Amino acid sequence: MSHPHSFSLGNITAGDGRLFLIAGPCVLESEPHARKLADAIQRITSDLGVPYIFKASYDKANRTSIHSFRGPGLQEGCRILRAIGESNGLPVLTDIHTPEQSGEVSDALGPVAAMLQIPAFLCRQTDLLIAAAKTGRAINVKKGQFVAPWDMKHAVEKLKDSGNRSVSLTERGASFGYNNLVVDMRSLPIMRELAPVIFDATHSVQTPSGAGGKSGGQPEFIPVLARAAVAAGIDGIFLEVHDNPSEAKSDGANALHLDLLRPMLEKLLAVHMAVNKE
Repeated sequence: MSHPHSFSLGNITAGDGRLFLIAGPCVLESEPHARKLADAIQRITSDLGVPYIFKASYDKANRTSIHSFRGPGLQEGCRILRAIGESNGLPVLTDIHTPEQSGEVSDALGPVAAMLQIPAFLCRQTDLLIAAAKTGRAINVKKGQFVAPWDMKHAVEKLKDSGNRSVSLTERGASFGYNNLVVDMRSLPIMRELAPVIFDATHSVQTPSGAGGKSGGQPEFIPVLARAAVAAGIDGIFLEVHDNPSEAKSDGANALHLDLLRPMLEKLLAVHMAVNKE
């Protein structure tokens, strides 16, 4: 079912009734690795007819430990993202963390169709939202682990009142006790009243800071939650995908193995078709 607040990002329309995918490694580990994953995921999505946005972070600014790998930095990271976007003809997505980074990232990505992502911990930061909106780029806001779904209307209003209507919201679980997240599927239709909705099936199985100096995860539940979210009615699915999760430099414990992507997407498309039959 199409969304009244649909918007275009390159050759993709978020909310046009087709299930789109945002996927890639958590962090840019190297240019060859990012290209390998982008190529592999694009082949799968092309075969299945799934609109695809490549994602990766140039800087993981909220790692559990100061000693954890953060990424190549803004300029080098955006150079890699831009190169992949141009060579593969893909829209790209990456996080921003400060108002100043909004313009810097937008400029560094140049002509590539790009979505700027507001991390969950920063979804209430007014200056960041305003600065992001004013770039004119599409904006994806992750719902804070501490925010009620209906309260995400304030983030949407801040962006739209700043002149940007290309807005999506992403569910990634709510804090539940210590080192645990729970997904309330009611949040998906509630937030979908405000903007196209994406479900982050990999961060939703994360156990934040649950493995000592880093986060743990329960990746065996990724397909279960993803199927439930698609059945509940969403516009896009967000997945951190890695070819060797045990060696990933960030969030490997909750990443989907590349080998599992195609069969999972096939099932998600079947569910999506079933629930959207006229």
